[in-house]
Amino acid sequence: MTKIVDLQTYRTKALEQRGFGPWQKRFGESFDSATRIIDLSDNTLYYLAQPGESSSVAYYEFIMGALDLGVAPKFHYLGNRDQMLVVDIHLFLADQTRFEMMHRLKWIRTFEGGRYSLLNMVLEFEKIKIKCREHPPVLSESNPGYATYIQHTIGDKEVFIRRMLQEALEVFKERL
Repeated sequence: MTKIVDLQTYRTKALEQRGFGPWQKRFGESFDSATRIIDLSDNTLYYLAQPGESSSVAYYEFIMGALDLGVAPKFHYLGNRDQMLVVDIHLFLADQTRFEMMHRLKWIRTFEGGRYSLLNMVLEFEKIKIKCREHPPVLSESNPGYATYIQHTIGDKEVFIRRMLQEALEVFKERL
């Protein structure tokens, strides 16, 4: 009897393996096409939220795999257009990861990026980035800086939240 292969399921599994294969080795966790930033473990989230080369390489592994651009060490061999796309997606995902870290600390009430799967944030980057800009993160009223935050314009509010990154990393690390 002939076995029927569901092509969509096969493609999804192949995409998951290309994108998340390196992360499964790196973090020792399971990821799939439905995995969102809010589903990441605290340890993985903390690793990805840190600035620097280690987290950048992890993002490149995931993004380049998902976009079928090869492995992270080949980043510098990509054309300029592909390099810029990978960097833009990396910066976007890093922001969303940091917003999730602040959300877990209860510093942020809501942020749009938590609604989307990681794979969709890569594959539909332009569309989701626009949605996230339209709905920036919202600082919790209980945050000590809230009175200053509400006096800022929408764009400056996001900058205000980003400036809390170093402190958030220190506080989050204590939770681990």
